[in-house]
Formats: sequence, structure tokens, C-alpha cells
Amino acid sequence: MDGTLLNSKKEISDTDRAAIGRFTALGGRFTVATGRTIQSFEQFLKVLDLRSPVIMYNGAAIHDFVRGETLYTHPLPPECREMAIRLLEAMPEAGGEVLRADGTYVFSNTEYQQLHTRLCNIVPEYVELPDIAEGGWLKVLFSLAPEDVPHMEVLTRQLGFDKKADFVRSADIFLEMLPLGVSKGSALTEYRKLDGFSDFTFVSIGDFDNDLEMVQAADFGACPANAEDCVKAAADLVLTRTNDEGAVAELIDIIINKCGLA
Repeated sequence: MDGTLLNSKKEISDTDRAAIGRFTALGGRFTVATGRTIQSFEQFLKVLDLRSPVIMYNGAAIHDFVRGETLYTHPLPPECREMAIRLLEAMPEAGGEVLRADGTYVFSNTEYQQLHTRLCNIVPEYVELPDIAEGGWLKVLFSLAPEDVPHMEVLTRQLGFDKKADFVRSADIFLEMLPLGVSKGSALTEYRKLDGFSDFTFVSIGDFDNDLEMVQAADFGACPANAEDCVKAAADLVLTRTNDEGAVAELIDIIINKCGLA
């Protein structure tokens, strides 16, 4: 979504929306892989008119909005609660939230956390970290000043937490705790197992660190011109357009032409 399908105003451009319409009218299937929750993604449903399941929580779940059913989840281990508590004790300036299928639970409401809440356009629950119900934690998001994110990354390694969970940047101010081995790429592997999708060719597009495995796992991986260097290095195609210039539309037009459907 951010940095790829959404432009810098957090909108889906008319150019990209029209291209998605052309693609689906020709029989293509379009969906999204996002770090967003089920609740925060609902605002995009009517805009995109998605008919296919969506990869959520940066790969920890796949949700079918048409059926109203979560098809796959891979939650964090039980010790993630103590890990999050220790990280917050060490860096109390960090904002944070726990994301479950039933909602978002903010445990440290800093300025950066408030920014994330506004970006997602959600109404979370505010609760102390130890009071959040156990089980079903799909990810923990920490929000910090950009210069502090590397310090938390180092801290996770010093405490050995990187052996129990994956820590991935989803923006320059966000560091996410995800189940070990879980990513948008691992979710794409699970997606191929869904009924009716085993024979599809999967083309992906992403711009940031948390998109890297998905770009690699797809049959063909692309990235917009504004992508991080690590994603550009992994992609089969670096597009000429940025997310503000209709990169998704550029990729869709390439697919249509390659299939001889133009």
C-alpha cells in the first residue's frame, strides 16, 4: 500500500484505479499485501472493489473480505508479551501497539504512535501492555524517531529476541515484531494453496524492506522507482514511475502487453 499503491497523499490515484479496472475486466485478479489490520483496511474496500483475499499484518494473516472470513493466521509465540515489555522498559520513548484479528491495542501513545493511528484511520483501544489478552498477537508495532529505530534493532539482537521473532522495518519510523519466518513472502506461499489459486502466475510489486520477501517469492517481482535499494536489487523489474506517478498502472500495462491483450 504505502509507497506503492498509495501516493504521498495516501490516496489511490485515478491512473492506478483505472488500470486495475482494465486488468480485472480482462480476467486478471488483483489484491493487496499490507501491514494493515482487518479494521484499518476496510476504508479501501469500496475504492478497490477487491474480490480476492488480502494478505494482512505483513503476512501473519490472509483475510477474505467477501466471505468475512480469516483464511490463515500465524501468530506470535506466547513469550512475545515479555519481549515487548522488556523493549518498552529499555526504550520508554517508543510508541507501540499490539495487533490482533479483533482490533488494535495501543500501549504507548507517543507522538509517533498517534501519527500511525491517524494514518490507519482507526479507533484503537488504549490499554497497558501487560493487560492485553494473551494469544492471537499477529504483530507488535513500535513507532520511534527515525534515528532511534536502529538502536531498537540492535537491542533486539543483544537480548536474543531475533531468535524468537523477526523484526522488520515497515517505514523509517516503524519497527515491527512478526512471527519468526513470517513475511508477505511467506504469506504468498500460503496464498498459492488457497482454493482456486494454485495455477495462477503471481506478479508482485513493493517498495520497502517488508516487501522484499514478497518480491522474491512472486513468479515476477517489480518495484516502483522510489523503492529502497535492497528491493530494487531483488526485483525482476524496476519501473520508471514512482508511487506518485502511477507505478502500479505501469506494471499492469506491461502485464497486459506481455499477455497480448492490449
